[in-house]
Amino acid sequence: MTAENCTVFTDFIFLGLSGRQDVQQGLFLLSLLVYGITVVANVGMVLLIKMDPRLHTPMYYFLSNLSFCDICYSSTVCPKMLADFLSEQKRIPYEVCAIQMYFFGAFADVECLMLAVMAYDRYVAICNALLYTVSMSRRLCSQLISVVYLEGLVDSAIHTCCTFRLSFCSSNVINHFFCDFPALLALSSSDTSINEIMLFISSSCVVGTSIITVLLSYSYIITTILRMNSAEGRRKAFSTCASHLTAVAIFHGTLLFMYFRPSSSYSMDTDKMVSIFYTVVIPMLNPLIYSLRNKDVKGALKKAINTKLCSG
Repeated sequence: MTAENCTVFTDFIFLGLSGRQDVQQGLFLLSLLVYGITVVANVGMVLLIKMDPRLHTPMYYFLSNLSFCDICYSSTVCPKMLADFLSEQKRIPYEVCAIQMYFFGAFADVECLMLAVMAYDRYVAICNALLYTVSMSRRLCSQLISVVYLEGLVDSAIHTCCTFRLSFCSSNVINHFFCDFPALLALSSSDTSINEIMLFISSSCVVGTSIITVLLSYSYIITTILRMNSAEGRRKAFSTCASHLTAVAIFHGTLLFMYFRPSSSYSMDTDKMVSIFYTVVIPMLNPLIYSLRNKDVKGALKKAINTKLCSG
C-alpha cells in the first residue's frame, strides 16, 4: 500500500476477551483476584528469601529472580487488561503498545531461560553435591542472571523494532487483549514473512535452549538419584526437583501449544484463552507451587509469621 493511501493511526483498539458487559465484569473480578494473589505471593517470596539466612543459597537466589520476573511479566499485561474490562473503548496509544510488547517479550524470554538456569542449578546440587558451593559461586549466579536478562532485553528489542517498522494502514483493531507479536503481525498491511521467520527462529532458540537444558540436566539428575543407596536420599532429591519440574511442565507446555502447533489449528480466540493462562495464571501458580512443595520455604514462612505475631 502506498504512503499516500495509508491511514496514520495514533492508537490501537483491543477487541478484548468478550463484548458482553456482564461477562467483562465477571472477568474483571476474577482477574483482579488472580493478579492480587500474583503480586502478594511473588513479593512475599522475594522478601521471605531476602530475610531468612537459611534461604541464601543459589537455588533460592534463582527462585527470587523468578518471582521478580513473574511480577514484571504479569504487570505488563494485567493492569491495562483490568482497566479495559471497565471501559467501552479499549484504546492503547501506539507508543504504549510498543512498550507493552517490548517488556512482555523480554520477560517471557527471561522466564523461559530462568527455568533452564534453575534446572542447571539442580543438576550441580545433586550430581556434584560436594562441589556445589564452589561451582555455583555468587559470581557465577550473578553472571547467569545477567546473561538471561540481557538476552531477553536484546531479543525483545529486535522483534519490537521490526514489528513497529511495519505499516498498519487497513485497521487499528487488534483481536486480542494486549499487544502480542502474532496479533500485530496479523494486523499489519505489510509483508510480514521475514518477521514471522525471525520470530519462529528466535522462539525456537529460546524455548529449545531451555527445554534441552532441562532435559539434559534431569537425565543426569535421575541417573544420579537412581544410583543412591539411601531411600531417604532419593526421596529428598526427588522432592527438591518436583516443584521445578511442575513449573517447567506448565510453562513450556503452554508455550509449545501456543507457538508451535500446526497453522491449520490456529484460532485467535483460542490464542486469547491460552494467553490468559500464561500471562495471568502461571505467574500466580509459580510461588504457590514452590511454597506448597518446599519444606524450607514453608519453614521460613512459619518463622516469619511467628516472629511477626510475637513482635505484635
